[in-house]
Amino acid sequence: MKVMIIVTHLLGTGHLSRALTLGRAFAEDGHDVMVTSGGMPAPQLNSDGVTLFGLPPLRSDGTDFTRLLTDQNDVTDDAYKAARATALTQAVQSFQPQVLITELYPFGRRSLAAEFDAALTTAQGLSNRPLILGSIRDILAPPSKPSKATRADDIVERYYDGILVHSTESITPLSVSWPVSEKLAARLHYTGFVAPEPPRPHPEAIGQDEVLVSAGGGSVGQPIFRAAIEAARKISNRRWRLLVGGQDAKIRIAELAELAKGASVTLEPVRPDFRQMLPHAAASVSMCGYNTALDLLQSGTPAVFVPFDDGKEVEQGLRAHSLSELPAIEVLASQNLTGATLASAVERVISDGPRLPRDQGFDGAQQTVEITKRLLEKLQ
Repeated sequence: MKVMIIVTHLLGTGHLSRALTLGRAFAEDGHDVMVTSGGMPAPQLNSDGVTLFGLPPLRSDGTDFTRLLTDQNDVTDDAYKAARATALTQAVQSFQPQVLITELYPFGRRSLAAEFDAALTTAQGLSNRPLILGSIRDILAPPSKPSKATRADDIVERYYDGILVHSTESITPLSVSWPVSEKLAARLHYTGFVAPEPPRPHPEAIGQDEVLVSAGGGSVGQPIFRAAIEAARKISNRRWRLLVGGQDAKIRIAELAELAKGASVTLEPVRPDFRQMLPHAAASVSMCGYNTALDLLQSGTPAVFVPFDDGKEVEQGLRAHSLSELPAIEVLASQNLTGATLASAVERVISDGPRLPRDQGFDGAQQTVEITKRLLEKLQ
């Protein structure tokens, strides 16, 4: 079958990473896959086996998801948005998918509603209407007012045959973060968690006994990196490796390098072998996005989470606190983040020792393929 996944990452790269994981699972099952990405290029992510089609890219202005910027840092205007919508609808018409999956929408990306709705309307108008599914992570940003949940329900009822929830209902039901109406509940399909194969240890053992500090692929996390440099001066018997993401990584690394003079710190851009480094690390310091959390559960690496909470974001905090009951995991709120508090937390999780890596419940990508095939068969 022909599968199209539409995704736009605005800040980090987690949404695109998860969409590509799903795309690879469909491709490995023998299907023709196009992932249509509307965010900034992220060449460090694995797109093996899928066709990756890029719309005119955009990103959010920091955590202001209503102010969208082009790759030239210009505010997007109506013409730019129209060009994206046209490119997206043309891709749908050209590819003629049998399955169309939208990532996050309509539970988020409301600022891009016009292009998503255009793609959905185009799909419904194809001579062979595709199976239309939504794809959402375990925890969503809760709606700020009831009307947003009602609008999402209306869009689901108008266009969607099902909503794929990438978690286990017994562990993280969607109702933890989103009001689930009766009509929405009838369309939910829990897939389990979507993760790549567990990370294999790095063949060169890069990261051995280091404190690995990361903040995803976006231009965020500078306070975490600054605190890590201070903490590295307090725990000087270990090397701290800071992986800096975003289009402005070189500028941010240069700024941090001034702070890191004399400290046992390595600064470098995000790297594609990050997951392979985790099993070697003494500890990880990171935010608590969906993909990072799963990486750390699979690797068993002791972890300090500093949940992203800019712009009143609560998703990562909910996820981090749900994991904090496990051994060798601590949560450090951003308002309490200093070099001293981070150093103490890192020492405690290292002392607690590594957890046993988890190897069950992460086959959500494969389960998504099977669920999709069953739903398509019913539709035909």
